[in-house]
Amino acid sequence: MKIRVERDGLADAVAWVARSLPSRPPVPVLGGVLLDAGGAESDDDAALTISGFDYEVSATVGVSATIADGGRALVSGRLLADITKALPAQPVEIAIEGSRASITCGNARFSLPTMPVEDYPQLPTMPDRAGELPGEVFGQAVGQVAVAAGKDDTLPMLTGVRIEINGEKLTMIATDRFRLAMRELTWKPDESIPGDEETAVLVPARTLAEAAKSLGASGRTVELSLASGDGLLGISGSGRQATTRLLDAEFPPVRQLLPSEHNSAAIISVATLTDAIKRVSLVAERGTQVRLEFSESGLRLSAGGDDEGSAEEELECDFTGEPVTIAFNPQYLIDGLGALHTDRAELSFTTASRPALIKPVGEDGEVQAGYLYLLMPVRLPG
Repeated sequence: MKIRVERDGLADAVAWVARSLPSRPPVPVLGGVLLDAGGAESDDDAALTISGFDYEVSATVGVSATIADGGRALVSGRLLADITKALPAQPVEIAIEGSRASITCGNARFSLPTMPVEDYPQLPTMPDRAGELPGEVFGQAVGQVAVAAGKDDTLPMLTGVRIEINGEKLTMIATDRFRLAMRELTWKPDESIPGDEETAVLVPARTLAEAAKSLGASGRTVELSLASGDGLLGISGSGRQATTRLLDAEFPPVRQLLPSEHNSAAIISVATLTDAIKRVSLVAERGTQVRLEFSESGLRLSAGGDDEGSAEEELECDFTGEPVTIAFNPQYLIDGLGALHTDRAELSFTTASRPALIKPVGEDGEVQAGYLYLLMPVRLPG
């Protein structure tokens, strides 16, 4: 194999594929990226395909390249990502010489060992197309929901994002038992999908978030492909595609946690409240609470105690209903506020011991539908 490729396109592609690779692969080949170039008869716009696969997650991207000699090669993904990122802004030449790959860019030259291509697993095929939606909408929605997913692998049902498809309605939900995030949006289902067919799958949150971050940033259309019988979800857009194994776990019935009414509510500046929480929580030991006292006179935040120091701050807010004193994990509260993507938020409460809801408030002052973040309170001392 002998090819010539632009440095920026190569570096971006390798970095994206390498992010999906396991940090500690069970066998060396699963830590590699597969470089697949077309034959010598290919024209200057022929694609170099860069792929990674560890039996759970696959990532594939095509890059324009000039191909002198076609072929396939398998090299360490993370090492190749580090090298291509550090190369000067000049065309890159990659050649396979025996069992080694040479990378030349300007005056820089690297020689890497290759791994046996025949030992590499066959890449999964993309499932049937299920539908599409704007990349920016997809990226934002996944980011809003994935923030609430659990990170404890011993509870796999909580480490995923549940995607529910019902016609033109697509819903994403995630929870780690202490908080819940839900986003509802419209999308364009494939014409082959029956309008009354309901589908629900559980997707690893980490994989979904990584794919959404890059594909959503492109601003182009993102396609979702689904083979629930094979336990596979495909995501593609902007010349990139990824697949992931679905989680074989039962997602908890979380909708019953959503309060049907509230006794009080406050509308407040997201930036102002976030900054105040960060200041007040400086005296709170890791994982301890920040107290919020809402009344008609405004909001009073406080944290800490006599032993470790204390802090308090008062803020203005539009409050209606019965006064309430409630406490939260400060980081969980900051995460929820940061996921709104609006200048103001509505916080609504039933009692100090029941979950609170955080919703975005638009510029017109109206609470926006489509997204909510539920947060369990921390028990107040005494």
